[in-house]
Amino acid sequence: MPTKPILSPINVLKGKIPDEKSGIEVRKTICSICNPISHCGIDAYVKDGVVIKVEGTRENPHNAGTLCSKGAANRQYIYHPDRIMTPLIKKGDRNSGQFEPISWEEALDIIGERLLRMRDESGPESVVFYAGFPKWMRPFLKRLAHSFGSPNYCSESSTCSAGALLASKLNYGAAARPELPKCRCLLVWSTNPFYSNTSAVRKLLDVMEKGIKVIEVGPLITPLTSHADIHLRIRPGTSGALALGMACVIIEEGLHDQEFVEKWTVGFDEYRAYTGEFTLARTSEITGVPSDLIVKAARLYATTKPAGVLNGPNATVHHTNGVQNHRAITALIGLTGNFDREGGNYLVPPSYLYVVNGLTTRQQAFEQSRPWDEMPPRVGEDLYPVWCRLIPEAQAIHLPFQIRSGKPYPIRAVMGFGMNHRMWPGSDHMRESLKMLDFLVDVDLFMTDTARLADLVLPACTSFERSELKFYPEQHVIWTGPVIEPLGESRPDADIIFDMAARLAPEDPLLKKGYKECVDWILKPTGLKVDDLKRYPSGYTLKDIPMPPYRKYEGRGFDTPSGKMEFTSTVLEEAGIDPLPRFKEPGLSPWSTPEVAGEFPLILTTGARLPIYVHSRTFRLPWIRRLRPDPMVDMNPVDAQHRDLSPGDWVELSTQRGKVRVRANLTEIVPPGTVNIFHNYPGADINKLIEPDYLDPISGYPGFKSLLCEIRKAS
Repeated sequence: MPTKPILSPINVLKGKIPDEKSGIEVRKTICSICNPISHCGIDAYVKDGVVIKVEGTRENPHNAGTLCSKGAANRQYIYHPDRIMTPLIKKGDRNSGQFEPISWEEALDIIGERLLRMRDESGPESVVFYAGFPKWMRPFLKRLAHSFGSPNYCSESSTCSAGALLASKLNYGAAARPELPKCRCLLVWSTNPFYSNTSAVRKLLDVMEKGIKVIEVGPLITPLTSHADIHLRIRPGTSGALALGMACVIIEEGLHDQEFVEKWTVGFDEYRAYTGEFTLARTSEITGVPSDLIVKAARLYATTKPAGVLNGPNATVHHTNGVQNHRAITALIGLTGNFDREGGNYLVPPSYLYVVNGLTTRQQAFEQSRPWDEMPPRVGEDLYPVWCRLIPEAQAIHLPFQIRSGKPYPIRAVMGFGMNHRMWPGSDHMRESLKMLDFLVDVDLFMTDTARLADLVLPACTSFERSELKFYPEQHVIWTGPVIEPLGESRPDADIIFDMAARLAPEDPLLKKGYKECVDWILKPTGLKVDDLKRYPSGYTLKDIPMPPYRKYEGRGFDTPSGKMEFTSTVLEEAGIDPLPRFKEPGLSPWSTPEVAGEFPLILTTGARLPIYVHSRTFRLPWIRRLRPDPMVDMNPVDAQHRDLSPGDWVELSTQRGKVRVRANLTEIVPPGTVNIFHNYPGADINKLIEPDYLDPISGYPGFKSLLCEIRKAS
């Protein structure tokens, strides 16, 4: 008869089994490596104050016990030797790269003294407060900036999701997301949730198993492609033309929602006339998509009710024609009557930190401690007035230009949290611009290349070492507690912000109360309190939370100047910009710049994400770096054969601005004539190859996903 194994102290320790004998304890937290809509629940196995193992939290409804490769590597993230352990002050000039430790009090006093002096000398607008990654501290940093008097709070949203939000606001006054469980047809446009939002894929697969029709649009073959009923493989930068061509089919065949269009839209006649220019032949010629597939997709989306559009946060707007591209895509939602209807694109305002779950908080009121009209113009407001009208922050992409020009006023200091100069097009241009500042502070976990430029570097914590509030779309909420003590002298970002507030904005009544009290103030409309949430270490799933009704516009209209969905945008017209979602070729393309294409014949699309990496942070983790250690460019075997290239060859990828050295990855995921390079590989800074002013004129977004290049075998 078999006997049970004896769980000796040695066995339970080797097996990392939580037990009195092993001294191992399971503590609950979240992973914050990824985007704020994901942030999976974590079971941290802790012994003697050290995390020795991580697993997904089964009772967290968002990830249900699962973890992606990044989450599984959290211990390497926490204990990486690049972690900054103490505040550091620069020795020598900006280029020295040499630092020496300094106490927290000294560091914070220096920051307070320098920034207050600059406010007196040059005005509060001369100081920029910047939020990179992660995003959890943003409401507190934005309030600090405005209470200090600066309009110049900005973030990596200047190249991320805010561009798509801007386009949706121009059409509808807000952005709406597909109500997946009730969709019968899903138009997935330039997004790959299998790589960029893995915790949401289960829900997508669930609805596909129930027979939902899927139309995928995008130049790359993705894991979703094999599940799709139709794949429209467009040339990068031509999303707007495809959307207009689909609209032409829908209108000509009378498949649009005539009642919605007549009662709730403006500009339809002009829109209809313009879409009529996008005949099947012309649309196919521009986009590379066969005419029969355009017709098939248009009919399937328009007639399968309800239908939703799922787009990526930035792929459609990372073009020099990005805002109008995205306006054309989202116009299809209203054209077919799928806006804010059950199973369509359902409008639910975000609750907290971009998460939609039906709750109402006071986040926006908290952040905006001073109205815009009591502050000077924001960075970029002169060039991007539409951005500054609809997005409540400065446009960070314009920052290097204003640092260099000093117009309309000088920028003298940047207080950055998780700042990455490689986010900017012409990243070397941004790096050299930061060197021109009088004062640069960076708060980060690791000694990054941007941190090395700073005068002061402050050490932040991981999510395992701090407390924070987290909402989930599944109406789950958690207030985390630190599962280990902060490493070295590192501190939570929020603690750093509140310590600075005592020096920079001591009169702010809420910041004066402290972090937990500010969160309680934000949460007041929900009835939740931090002290109550602390009783549920794994989080708490809320019950009986009423979701807003469908078709809310029938009672209060749309949040646009006309009160209706706008095929022709009032805001754009007032700014002197074409109000139609007019298609223009990308600034660099075989059609718009044939002379450049003669020397650089390949279309380059950049910035797609691998599932193992997010920005540049996780490249330093050995577990996942081994999965794809070298920077690679994806190219079709046809293009490789023309250049006598073999798999794994080192090649030079060049644009008009420069070149990088990468390996050739021969693959059918890219069509002939197009090459793709993934996001943020160290040693292959692709953004260096993009001109700093290669931008969308409405949003200021870089054209990361449609430019021209050539590839040759490296010597």
